[in-house]
Amino acid sequence: MKTLYLLSLVSILSLMSCKQEQPIEIGYSLADTALIPKPLEINPTHKAFGLNSETTISYKGADLKTQAELLQGALKDAFGLNLMVTDQKDSSNSINLAVEIEDTNLEAYRIDINPSLIELKGASVAGVSRGIQTIRQLVSVELVLGRENTRAIPTGTISDKPAMEYRGAMLDVARHFFSVDEVKRYIDQLAYYKINKFHMHLTDDQGWRIEIKSWPKLTTVGGSTEVGGESGGFYTQEEFKDLVAYAADRHIEIIPEVDMPGHTNAASVSYPQLNGNGKTPELYEGMEVGFSTFDTHSEKVYQFIDDVVGEIAAISPSPYFHLGGDESHSTKKEDFIYFINRVSKIVSKHDKKVIGWDEIAHADVPSPAVAQYWASNENASLAAEKGLKVLLSPAKKIYLDMQYDTQSPYGLHWAAYVPVKDAYDWDPYSYASIDESAIFGMEAPLWSETIFDTQSLEYLAFPRVLAVAELAWMPKGTTLWDDFKKRLEAQSHYFKREGINYYASPDINWE
Repeated sequence: MKTLYLLSLVSILSLMSCKQEQPIEIGYSLADTALIPKPLEINPTHKAFGLNSETTISYKGADLKTQAELLQGALKDAFGLNLMVTDQKDSSNSINLAVEIEDTNLEAYRIDINPSLIELKGASVAGVSRGIQTIRQLVSVELVLGRENTRAIPTGTISDKPAMEYRGAMLDVARHFFSVDEVKRYIDQLAYYKINKFHMHLTDDQGWRIEIKSWPKLTTVGGSTEVGGESGGFYTQEEFKDLVAYAADRHIEIIPEVDMPGHTNAASVSYPQLNGNGKTPELYEGMEVGFSTFDTHSEKVYQFIDDVVGEIAAISPSPYFHLGGDESHSTKKEDFIYFINRVSKIVSKHDKKVIGWDEIAHADVPSPAVAQYWASNENASLAAEKGLKVLLSPAKKIYLDMQYDTQSPYGLHWAAYVPVKDAYDWDPYSYASIDESAIFGMEAPLWSETIFDTQSLEYLAFPRVLAVAELAWMPKGTTLWDDFKKRLEAQSHYFKREGINYYASPDINWE
């Protein structure tokens, strides 16, 4: 019996020793990881956590369940790891999510990684959401030698929060229509790099893309075509609400735009009484701008706008409504000012704050309106002088529809050719010659004259949208092109894994 007992004890100890795996050794530290945007503070401890199929994701509080499930889905899709999600906190081999840090910046988060546990704490659910993207970026693309489907995450701490409140991207779905699934794919990609605003340019001369139930011809007629003459399309209000909810789960706010009084041909074709140029409008499939205008002194027009803003406001939780206001070349200046003043009051009536392109600075738009600087430094300065906030979208730097160079198959170059370095290596705090306190944030617009599907969209957006994500996240004076370039090189792993059709700039040593 004594012999059997000793043999059994030896067997148990042997099994225990097999389960106690040796610490993971990797040849790099947390400080070497290619995170974009670069975190505010990284303190490496030079060990590693082994992420594997036995790892759990725990969350504290029901409001974090969605975030835990999003992390679970992302790790499964990317690496085939189907981790269990639980509301019971684990003390080992777990990623624990909680809202447990105090910071006035609600997107602040802290990640503590040790060899047996990862703890992510945010100042809010939004902070946890940003931290989840950091964890996703930290997961090594390399398997740990000798460990079945185990991936290394280097240990240490990350403390992080954004510098700018507004870090946005815009997609023009009017000139070419993009489906719900195509838009969701872009939203997912933007979330990965901590973009928090998604501006949808819903109307233009070439198409009207949002259902307005009180004015049904806007979509049946105005939404029937696009640049080049294809069949166009539109979002029902239910589809738009689905997009809003999808983005909100990723803590991205969708901001709708109805461009006016110019860029309005699709609306005037649908309802000719809106037209202010004295001509009988026809469906338009070209790319030229500046020829259309609403009748700025027609009460029917303002009733129309009231209906449109009201229906969109009812399905859009964003506090902002973008009224456009750019390139109204067929509208007299005094009529333009009168129109913007009237429409601003309609937007306010529906409990929304005004955003408009920088031309709105000439009107008397009340604060807290936002002027989106795209072309005119003078307009940006005027807006700041009037107490408006300024959203930075200079076409010469961060218009994603600008060609990289003369060989780019997509894009235009009326503002400039914008290689990747030019999109990053500039100072947003001094570019507009306005006081820093007036800067609301940054947004990278992507106009769709020359793009028509996910492949062409991604070619122009990636990798330049990463530059905008980082410039808006990092504190003033801390961005360095050579450092960003090194981290950008490693993003090819993510691009290839996700099938992103990125522009492989010859200036980048893609890994």
